[in-house]
Amino acid sequence: TAGWAEWIIINAGGIQVVRLIHRTMAMIFVAQFVFHILYVSWLYFVKHRKMTMVPTLKDFRDVLDDMRYTFGLRDKSPQYDRYDYRQKFEYWGLMFGSTVLILTGFTLMFPVTITKVLPGQFVAAAVEFHGYEATLAVLTIVIWHLYDVMFRPGIFPTDTVIFTGRISRQRIAEEHSLEYPDIAAEELAKEHRAEPVQDTTREPDTV
Repeated sequence: TAGWAEWIIINAGGIQVVRLIHRTMAMIFVAQFVFHILYVSWLYFVKHRKMTMVPTLKDFRDVLDDMRYTFGLRDKSPQYDRYDYRQKFEYWGLMFGSTVLILTGFTLMFPVTITKVLPGQFVAAAVEFHGYEATLAVLTIVIWHLYDVMFRPGIFPTDTVIFTGRISRQRIAEEHSLEYPDIAAEELAKEHRAEPVQDTTREPDTV
């Protein structure tokens, strides 16, 4: 009912058009979420990849150590593996928030069907949860995520990993120092496998 919101809705073509756009984007969002769950499951159960995004006790210790480092109570910042605690926090916040948005969104799309199974209070609760979760997601993106991928020292004006899929060796050594030895060993093994096999059955050429 805010004036600016009414202006946007009117100039976007009316409430029916805005609702159609919102639900179309919602279906794309749901498809992405389901695809991600299936892809991660395939990596874990079929390819037997490590679940490197799962929080560990070290992540909680890293939070405290990072605070000590920030306030000058520690000489060095914590060492991180493939993902640090900030990345894990953001990832699992996204997963939890996405679940809330999807469940409440379907409740608001099909309120009559939902109330045939659940009490009507669930629809009213879905309105509150859906709106506040969406607001929280926007604030997290603006305050946390954009700073981390655009304005953080050493990253500004933007982190190009999202476009290239590649990260510099220096950044890995600095930001993911616990993973760096594994990557270096893997690269060395690839180079070793790529070396041509010498034919030792022939006599060496002589000048």
